[in-house]
Amino acid sequence: MNMQKLLQMGQQMQSQMSDIKENLEKKEVSASSGGGMVEVSVNGKGEVRAVSIDPAVVDPDDVEMLEDLVLAAISEAQTKARRSYDEEMQKLAGGLPFPMKLPGLF
Repeated sequence: MNMQKLLQMGQQMQSQMSDIKENLEKKEVSASSGGGMVEVSVNGKGEVRAVSIDPAVVDPDDVEMLEDLVLAAISEAQTKARRSYDEEMQKLAGGLPFPMKLPGLF
């Protein structure tokens, strides 16, 4: 493989990674807990964008349960976003193992 081809491949990969980053910022992933009483939406990078809480789950005498439900929903949404990120990186790597996280993407 000559140096010119290697440089072109690097540029293509950089462009594709830029596209993936842009798409991840636009993508929305949601998860819920408590049978849908708490719902959280994150972008494809795992950044929390919205939290929805059913008023029926708000009990001033049991704040800890609400905190647990919110935390569970956030955690699940971020896990889904991470899976989506990993899938995109696998596509970019052509199916090769891609265990590393790239700076600025996640």
